[in-house]
Amino acid sequence: MTTSLFSREGITAARKFLFSKLGLQVALFSAMAILTILLSVRVLLDWRTTSASSQDELASTQTRMRTLQMQLKPLQGLDKRVVASRKQIDAFYLSRIPPSYSSIAEELGQLASQAPVRLTRVEYSQVPGSVDLTEIHMDAGLSGDYPSIMHFINGVERSKTFFIIRAMALTGQQNGQVELRLQMSTWLRPADAAASGLPLAHDDSSSPQKDSASVVAPTRTEGN
Repeated sequence: MTTSLFSREGITAARKFLFSKLGLQVALFSAMAILTILLSVRVLLDWRTTSASSQDELASTQTRMRTLQMQLKPLQGLDKRVVASRKQIDAFYLSRIPPSYSSIAEELGQLASQAPVRLTRVEYSQVPGSVDLTEIHMDAGLSGDYPSIMHFINGVERSKTFFIIRAMALTGQQNGQVELRLQMSTWLRPADAAASGLPLAHDDSSSPQKDSASVVAPTRTEGN
């Protein structure tokens, strides 16, 4: 009779082995080995995932830092540039902004004498609105020959006093003499403008007309 591997005697022997102390130790060791292998695989997978995430985060952080450095680069040395700009502005005010109303009138008188032209009138008014400077508006009438008129205008544009020509218009011409209406601006510091006593400018004197008699403004007038 052929002996079967799964005979009753074999099964009984295997059962005895499994439930013996040695069999239990072998079974426990095998289970722990399988669990260790599974945990090792899980740790390896988690480490790879964490490593890739850390690298992505590091690259993202480096990119943000480079972007921030590029944004901050124009601000480097800003404090020094502000100080330098303030000094340039102060130097401009000192050299180009007249110290008083009377110095404006004196400069125009000198330019008229050098041209030479005749200032028939100059009406002054102030246009407040700036914290640092107050605009002084001048509405002038002058007469002379054409070369002298041009010489006067060039003198105004090149004057050390900061003048800006706003508008000009021919109001008359006779026997080689030209009559011109000229509107200009310069600036005073607010305290100097307040001390000048000049009236406020009016909108109706903003642009020259061919008829000089159309000027209507209660302004202070200087003339030669």
